[in-house]
Amino acid sequence: MAGLNERLKAAPVVPLIGDSDADRAVATAKALGEGGLSVIEVVLRSEGALEGMKAIIEHGGDMIVGAGTVLTLDQAKEVHKAGAQFIVCPGLVDEIAEYCLAESIPFFPGTMTAGEVQRAYALGLRDVKFFPASLAGGVPMLKALGSVFREMRFMPTGGVSAANLPEFLALPHVMACGGSWLTPKDAVEAGDFAEVTRLAAEAVTIAQSARG
Repeated sequence: MAGLNERLKAAPVVPLIGDSDADRAVATAKALGEGGLSVIEVVLRSEGALEGMKAIIEHGGDMIVGAGTVLTLDQAKEVHKAGAQFIVCPGLVDEIAEYCLAESIPFFPGTMTAGEVQRAYALGLRDVKFFPASLAGGVPMLKALGSVFREMRFMPTGGVSAANLPEFLALPHVMACGGSWLTPKDAVEAGDFAEVTRLAAEAVTIAQSARG
């Protein structure tokens, strides 16, 4: 999906939205967009998250919206039907990978070991999520994996923050970083969307500096 790759190249940060309130999810997405981030992942960790994703797709403006925390093939099919433009899983499941490849859906399965990355490579994937990034070895582990799997690109998520974002993005095989620090629960629930916009703009500035 050229649009996704182009946007991640311009702003290689993917914020996570997991709000169960659809109106608040849309407001959060718009705030992120105002800060310069237009690729978002809606994580399916709450009862209303899917409705929130649909609302963002319909009312969130010019966003590329993906579905995260997809656990089963049925879920993958459901979110694709609902309009998700990419799919993210916490782990690597062959049948979801095969479905996404067959349907030409950008897919980022979670990997944290060389064996999982090699399995993803064997399935035909070249882009994967590295999760949970901080617990799985962080930047040193990514350096090791990137030296072996030179065609693979990684999206570290889990423990990424404004403080360590430059270190991750400095790695040439990191395509983007994902994180929930951009959508702090307290700020979102309080309706402080200006703070969300500020964090998004800060992340864009950090990313541009890290990428030169």
